[in-house]
Amino acid sequence: MAFFKFFSPFILGLSLLLAPFIALAQLNIVTTTGMIADLTQNIGGKHVKVTALMGTGVDPHLYKATQGDLRRLVRADIILYNGLHLEGKLQEIFEKMARKKPVFAISSLIPAKELIYHNNSPDPHIWFDITLWQKAGERVLEILIAQDPSNQKTYRHNAQSYLKQLQQLHLWVQAEIATIPKSRRILITAHDAFGYFGQAYDIQVKGLQGVSTASEFGLQDLRQLKTLVVKHHVKAVFVESSVSPRFIEALVKGVEAEGHPLTVGGELYSDAMGLKNTPTGHYIGMVKHNVNTIVSALK
Repeated sequence: MAFFKFFSPFILGLSLLLAPFIALAQLNIVTTTGMIADLTQNIGGKHVKVTALMGTGVDPHLYKATQGDLRRLVRADIILYNGLHLEGKLQEIFEKMARKKPVFAISSLIPAKELIYHNNSPDPHIWFDITLWQKAGERVLEILIAQDPSNQKTYRHNAQSYLKQLQQLHLWVQAEIATIPKSRRILITAHDAFGYFGQAYDIQVKGLQGVSTASEFGLQDLRQLKTLVVKHHVKAVFVESSVSPRFIEALVKGVEAEGHPLTVGGELYSDAMGLKNTPTGHYIGMVKHNVNTIVSALK
């Protein structure tokens, strides 16, 4: 005990002196979306410092890199992005940087047969099928181990724990969506981001815009949705946090003008999570919010 008391000031001083160097030992990882950042942080734990370029309410389809973003990318040890053309305007930057540093698309482990295609282009919204997001987690684990093998034991432990949570989440979503009568399982949103969700959890999904918010929609698209709403007596449609609500609000007004009641059932998180330090600022919380909102409006 006397030995410890004698040396404790020295040990404390040494730990404070080394703290900056310990922090520097973390892998500096820059991701595009918040969903990828959350996945990486859960697997990397204390050994990684993760920064997402795109915050809450940001649309990755239309995102343009700022000078600050470019500086972050240059300084990063690893860059992780979704791929499948989600970050269309950043793709060329990533391809150039991949010649000089580790740059990875986390969707690369997902077999082509498990992807949804629209006009021969893959749907990039893989995080809405939790089983596919688990595969993305396995890809992140591979990358971290390859870049930092000395901490692979921690990465494997964290991944096992988090992927187990995702499996439990997957089963919960299945059970919750199943409580909606089959005839009412029609999810209408601002853009076609929920295709994987619909396929995985047995709910029909329609978006006013296409897979990318950069795509245009016309009066024919609006008419088709109005017909669907009226035919199936759909009571609620949904806005998205990263897409302007005016298109869905126009749909609601158009349907109501024809004498059919229709409401906005709530706001869903599609291409971006909620604010930091809130339940929806994490992937699991975001998914739970979406499912609770959908079930409450449609059930």
